[in-house]
Amino acid sequence: MSNNDHEHIKSSKPDERDSDSLFGDLEEEVSEGGQKVRHRGVYLLPNLFTTGALFCGFYAVISGMHDKFGHAAIAIFIAMLLDGMDGRVARMTNTQSAFGEQYDSLADMVSFGVAPALVMFTWVLGDLGRWGWSAAFIYTACAALRLARFNTQIGVVDKKYFIGLASPMAAAIIAATVLVLSNYQLESLWVKSGLAILTVCTGLLMVSNFRYSSFKSVDFRGRVPFGVMLLIVMAFALLTIYQEEGLLVISVAYGLSAPLVWVLRKLGLLKAE
Repeated sequence: MSNNDHEHIKSSKPDERDSDSLFGDLEEEVSEGGQKVRHRGVYLLPNLFTTGALFCGFYAVISGMHDKFGHAAIAIFIAMLLDGMDGRVARMTNTQSAFGEQYDSLADMVSFGVAPALVMFTWVLGDLGRWGWSAAFIYTACAALRLARFNTQIGVVDKKYFIGLASPMAAAIIAATVLVLSNYQLESLWVKSGLAILTVCTGLLMVSNFRYSSFKSVDFRGRVPFGVMLLIVMAFALLTIYQEEGLLVISVAYGLSAPLVWVLRKLGLLKAE
């Protein structure tokens, strides 16, 4: 056996530093310049945003347990903001990794799957007994299925659309509902049942085949008519006055947009693409 063979065998053995380290060191293969390169450790910057989103989801659960439902809803919206930034930061800084993708998906499950369901259950669904926790579980399970399906369809589905309601927008519907109605005493069984139905339907939209726009095809650098800019200014003004209600209207409108388009196409009132 040649010396080169001995060197190859030696290099293929696990690094002795891994056995000396308490937690070990992550090593993954990435593509750089068309070649496969192995790197140790994880990228700090994008994973900081993901960790922040994860913390917000955890904080929302804790706030809901202490009847601070407004704080819980706001924490979910902050998690949405951080979740939307981590991927963009990774692409801008060329720090994308398989670890980051998996970590982001698990953080989404906590922030947009578990947290909204538990906040809704603690707020109102708990009064419905088994029906209440069943509705919360259906939402959580649908969020898990939605994230699993999304992970398997990366690079396959047209990036202009989401197949099924994205979990952050589903969480936005729940959080905005809590934000608007948590200041009221909801004693009616019909209202509580309606909120349970809302929770279940929002979960089912996540695993549906409705196509939701991802807005990735919108050219924000292009020119628009002056009237469009005026409408945007008025929308911002209304959101400033009616913040909670505005968030609820926007999130529900987006959630209903894909089913409405599907119905209009079935009726022949809208041409298929």
